[in-house]
Amino acid sequence: MAGKALICATTVLLLSPVLVGADDGDDLTARQLADQAQDNLLDAESVRLRLTDRGTSTTTSKTQPTSMNLALDQDGDCVGSMRMGSGGGSVELVKQGDEVWMKPDRTFWKAQVPGSQGEAVAELFKNRYIHGSTDDAMLKGMADTCDLTAFQRDVGGDSSEDGKLTKGDETTVDGTKVIPLTGTEDGKRAVLYVTSDSPHRLVKAIQRGDGTDLTLTFSDYDKPVPTATPSADESVDVGKLQEELQGT
Repeated sequence: MAGKALICATTVLLLSPVLVGADDGDDLTARQLADQAQDNLLDAESVRLRLTDRGTSTTTSKTQPTSMNLALDQDGDCVGSMRMGSGGGSVELVKQGDEVWMKPDRTFWKAQVPGSQGEAVAELFKNRYIHGSTDDAMLKGMADTCDLTAFQRDVGGDSSEDGKLTKGDETTVDGTKVIPLTGTEDGKRAVLYVTSDSPHRLVKAIQRGDGTDLTLTFSDYDKPVPTATPSADESVDVGKLQEELQGT
């Protein structure tokens, strides 16, 4: 799923040792703060992740998410939504165990399914979830976004040479006291906002420059993912969608 790849690639870059260098500030150094933030992200059993991507390539693509809001955990469960670029519509997503529910809006169906078939599918499934399991290729692709463990594996597996990261003055993000850590990679400016108080956690990361405009926020560390799932009345089996796509 493109959304998962984008999140992983961005977070790997923002927490990368490429951006982590020595800092002579009081108390913890920039390196120590970044390392602890990474460790706490890797240890999190669950987290809420919000993504906003206003980059040039994303905003012109109907298959790349320009925004995402997902609560996800190490068991692969999640609940949330994403909106695609270039008028590609939005999708609500719920995953519990091997079961997946996705509810695209009308705009998504019309953007992803060509011609009059898109309109027909949008009408048939309006305001209802497509329900199935991860055995279905389409649902699995969407559900892969929910895999916090794989995400943590990607973030923790990066290895790069040390660079320079600057520790800034304390500020606030959504009422939380944070320390900004600023660095540059390939001409792109990146800022990590790490909580001032222990445990030191990453709460926000931004990257700007050369067609890139990304913001990631992290909250609800270790807060359980909601377990409610759509009812049968709200859902349609994924097989019905496959029949519709094959029959028109």
